[in-house]
Amino acid sequence: MKPAVDVDRIRDASLLPIAEKVAQGTRLDTADALALFRTPDLLGLGHLADAVNQAKNGRVVTFAANQHINPTNICVLRKTCVFCGYARLPKEDGAYRYTLDQVLAEAEPARTGLTREFHIVGGLDMQAGLEYYTTMFRALKREFPHVHIKALTAVEIAHLARIEKLSWKEVLTALREAGLDTMPGGGAETFSAAVREQIADRKLGGADYIAVHRAAHELGIRSNCTMLYGHVETMEDRVAHLSMLRDLQDETGGYLAFIPLAYHPDDNELGKRLQREGRATTGFDDLRVLAVGRLFLDNFRHIKSHWIMVTPFLSQVALAFGVNDMEGTVVREKVYHAVGATTPQGLPLAEILKLIRGAQRIPAERDAFYQVIRHFDDDLPRVAAD
Repeated sequence: MKPAVDVDRIRDASLLPIAEKVAQGTRLDTADALALFRTPDLLGLGHLADAVNQAKNGRVVTFAANQHINPTNICVLRKTCVFCGYARLPKEDGAYRYTLDQVLAEAEPARTGLTREFHIVGGLDMQAGLEYYTTMFRALKREFPHVHIKALTAVEIAHLARIEKLSWKEVLTALREAGLDTMPGGGAETFSAAVREQIADRKLGGADYIAVHRAAHELGIRSNCTMLYGHVETMEDRVAHLSMLRDLQDETGGYLAFIPLAYHPDDNELGKRLQREGRATTGFDDLRVLAVGRLFLDNFRHIKSHWIMVTPFLSQVALAFGVNDMEGTVVREKVYHAVGATTPQGLPLAEILKLIRGAQRIPAERDAFYQVIRHFDDDLPRVAAD
């Protein structure tokens, strides 16, 4: 189905050739992506992204009933990831590492609640090796067999491989056998080496992030992907990052969704500098990144808005800018709140339904593979999430 593009809604003449490509289903190139990032016509950009999204997904907006578990904040990169306010050194105030009993206690709401997915990420802790996580995953699967485990970023996988002296595939295979179902997309930040030198020196590089995800996809482990934006990166850096994601998706088809992550400047070293310079993300930029992601990443079906980072209200607006999936219910998110997020740590089901319906969209709960498992408005047309 081709997008229903209305060129009369385009106010920036430079977007008209791109609008023609979108209408014809022609792949955009990097010059097009740069033009989309730079256009002042936010509403025209949003119209193009919405047209593409509705051609792919109709008016259905999905969400998952998920629960975050952050088992450790101890991290060897505490001093070099200057955008992070969550990590701690082993003897620093606030440092923690959950025991297995504490992990199971944190997961307990899933026993009688609606939770269908555990989202598990944490720090690069030298004392939390492969056995720590395989034991955890087996216990979670034993106690909560109905809950999907989405766990460990590419950075964490590479860390485990390094301390255990194993390959990425060996680590992934062991984790899969213990109960890992899919991987989240965190840790990508922005792939540019110059940017990483400033914000995350010594962290896993962009090419290696892609390689870990390639290894996961080859093992049948699907994943999400992200991009951290709104710090020191240029528009060219953003486009290069998106190009690397699109190329791997062409190769493997293993990505489930693209999730842009807005940089939070509070409570971290980088933020202090950027605030002095008067730099910060805005709602305009949040919507732009989502819309460009929808248009440039033509081989992705799902674009997700992370309400924890950009507020529930902006995520609702984003449903008209190419987004077809919202962050789900969540229970006690810690990582982004540690760097200044003032959003709730979780949203009840009724509030998520209200946001989606208020945007004149059709709410549907999905599983971790984006398969719709229940609709809430039975009198409205249904579109599968695949």
